[in-house]
Formats: sequence, C-alpha cells, structure tokens
Amino acid sequence: MSQITLLDASAILAFLQGEPGQDRVLTALQSTPCLVSAANQAEIISKSLDRGGDKDTIQRILAELNYTVIDILAEDGEQAGWLCASTRYLGLSLGDRLCLATAQRLKSQVLTTDRDWLKLATELSLDIVCIRPEKH
Repeated sequence: MSQITLLDASAILAFLQGEPGQDRVLTALQSTPCLVSAANQAEIISKSLDRGGDKDTIQRILAELNYTVIDILAEDGEQAGWLCASTRYLGLSLGDRLCLATAQRLKSQVLTTDRDWLKLATELSLDIVCIRPEKH
C-alpha cells in the first residue's frame, strides 16, 4: 500500500465535530498526504450545512485542513457500480462505494467511522481503518 491516506467523509465529519476517533484523523492529517474524493467533499459540505454551518465558515474550516480534494474518475464510478451487489448487505451509499473504489485505484489506506467497512478489507485488498474506538 502507498503512503497516501484517503479520508471518508465520515472521518472528516467526526474530526470537525470532535467525535471519538478525531485523534486518528488529526494524526493522519499531520503525518501523511491525505486525499478526499470530490464526492466525499460534497458530502462533507452537505452534512455541514445540514448541521447549521454557514458557507463562509465551512469554506474557511475546510481550506485549513491539510488534505487535497481529488476528482472521481470514470473507472471509480464503474467500480462503485460493480461494488453495489457485493456490498448491498452493508447498506453502503454511492459515496461510500466511490470512496472504496478510489482507494482501490490509489492503493491507499482509507479512514472511516464505519466499522462495517472492515468486513470488506480482505475482499477488496484494502487497508481500511475504522477511527472509532471499539466501544462507541
């Protein structure tokens, strides 16, 4: 696996809200090149607005975080589509599947709050890290 960390929207949102696991995200942001897919960036912004944030504040906070937003490629979209059948039992969203597909393409570690993703690590040949403590 590469030295790149792909951050799921749930990990960034946990960090921004001071939730359990935020320290794992902070460590990643400070120690490795971190990426967020454009699809997950859209989710981060949408959820931040839903929680009462205003555009200027959200833009300022996100600009201060040490990650790079990357485009979704056609192959990511195709792979996310193929992942639908094999991940249906976990109820993964399109954003989740795009994150996993992007991590596969980049051969990167992926940080998430979704413990169920760990069930997919071997099948997808991914280094998936759930930032949540065991008892959350």
